[in-house]
Amino acid sequence: MPYPEIRPRRLRRTAAMRRLVSETRIDPAELVAPMFVKEGLTEPRAIASLPGVLQHSRDSLRKAAVEAVQAGVGGIMLFGVPASRDERGSGGTDPDGILNVAIRDVVSEVGDASVVMSDLCLDEFTSHGHCGLLTPAGEVDNDSTLAAYAEMAVAQAAAGVAVVGASGMMDGQVGVARRALDAAGHTDVAVLAYAVKYASAFYGPFRDAVESALEGDRRTYQQDPANLRESLREVALDVAEGADIVMVKPALPYLDVVAAVRAAVDVPVAAYQVSGEYAMVEAAAANGWIDRDRTMLETLTSIRRAGAQIILTYWAVEAAQLLRQRY
Repeated sequence: MPYPEIRPRRLRRTAAMRRLVSETRIDPAELVAPMFVKEGLTEPRAIASLPGVLQHSRDSLRKAAVEAVQAGVGGIMLFGVPASRDERGSGGTDPDGILNVAIRDVVSEVGDASVVMSDLCLDEFTSHGHCGLLTPAGEVDNDSTLAAYAEMAVAQAAAGVAVVGASGMMDGQVGVARRALDAAGHTDVAVLAYAVKYASAFYGPFRDAVESALEGDRRTYQQDPANLRESLREVALDVAEGADIVMVKPALPYLDVVAAVRAAVDVPVAAYQVSGEYAMVEAAAANGWIDRDRTMLETLTSIRRAGAQIILTYWAVEAAQLLRQRY
């Protein structure tokens, strides 16, 4: 007796049926909203290369944090833009520096209703724009940078942050942050390791957002886009040093890396849908070439399908609102 005719399209016939059999779903609680706060602003300021994204004042940041909580977004990642910079990035460790002040502002506003995270890196605070301290020859000094990261991690924890995002790609940064936090009594503060961070062309708009002073590039410490096995080695090292979460950055050009990392570790895996990924979609949508909302959700679904449990995205609040309507 012949088999009955197989028609997969039966399960695609209606929106309700498609929802019923959907294999991959994004929950708003899995989204993290990156937010920028600039010292000295009295009103939020638009970022030309990131349409819809703002440099916040302290007041507007508090309001944006509340909006994110109301949308159901799971986390907020804070980046500080100081009014002045120096060679050592001292604004990053200053308890009254803009990032540490912003952490206190947001934590006081939303409490434990969202996971408040902060960028643990010097690039926003250094006059040269690199993620670490420089030798007299102008090269990034890995080990002296680690000491600065340890101090910065403790300052952020003292401000009330729940997660520090170790993003500088210095060897040993996760272990140094973990030991410094534990020694200062901040054993409950988690470390999100930017374990896989490629030297990517997709970061341009972010550098506008933080007003980066970088000249040259970061290829001596960020990873070669051609390499996958190197990424798995970096991840293994960070997990061994105590990373609570590991992240791949960027996301869309590296979905194969996201999947490989997910298969390799048993800690949560995050991915950062970076500024260039966001800006490309916004630019194409503004020209009427693509459907913006569908593309937004499709890109996020692809990142989730690849294995990222947590997604940092500039669409976090808007996507959360759309997802609530859909489901």
